[in-house]
Amino acid sequence: MAGAIVWEGYSLLTGDPIVVIATWDSKNPKTGNMVQMYILLADTEPHLAVKSGADAAVCGNCPQRPSVGGSCYVKTFQAPLSIYRAYKRGSYNRIISYDKLQGKPIRFGSYGDPAAVPFEVWSDVIDNIKPVMTTGYTHQMNDRSFDRRMAQINMISVETPKMALKAHGLGFRTFRVTSDTDQVLPNEIICPNDTSGVQCIDCGLCSGSGDKPSIVIQVHGALASRYVTKYDKINVVNL
Repeated sequence: MAGAIVWEGYSLLTGDPIVVIATWDSKNPKTGNMVQMYILLADTEPHLAVKSGADAAVCGNCPQRPSVGGSCYVKTFQAPLSIYRAYKRGSYNRIISYDKLQGKPIRFGSYGDPAAVPFEVWSDVIDNIKPVMTTGYTHQMNDRSFDRRMAQINMISVETPKMALKAHGLGFRTFRVTSDTDQVLPNEIICPNDTSGVQCIDCGLCSGSGDKPSIVIQVHGALASRYVTKYDKINVVNL
């Protein structure tokens, strides 16, 4: 898989060593061919980190981490593991020139939470690539160390209407997973991929701040039933 190391440093969430790796020529059917940015522990295979809870370094307090009973859809034994092992083999060089990626759309945190990485790293990527659009999601709004600038380029991930309203009150746009897409707040719309199959690369709504609506998506993935069990009864919108 074509890619390069964008940054190596220490997680803002736990202090553990992590790495950001960019890959391109993606065949992801939902996103389309976006530059995919993976945030990985630098010394632990991702599928093992998920089991032990060490994934807190790259996922923070996300309630969808499998180790805390969450329903994360990412199969860490697939692309994240392949990329991690390639990294450990020395297959990726440190990125020197962004020429090949100029004007490409970027997906921050194809795995991992962008808030684990200093905002300046993402800002530098944006300044160098000048992407046509970006998408990104963070669950770290309630973390004491949360850098509010992250909301400029990331949607705030939430699980319930109440959490969404809190984020909206702070001026943030949200990306809300739900088990009932009939329950939508006035300033939310259902993800266009759910309603009409539009790929992220052609949509661009999940680009952080601005006057665009917040997004709601049907829970999906092999562990979706965990989400339904935990959140289904509190997905009702009460205005």
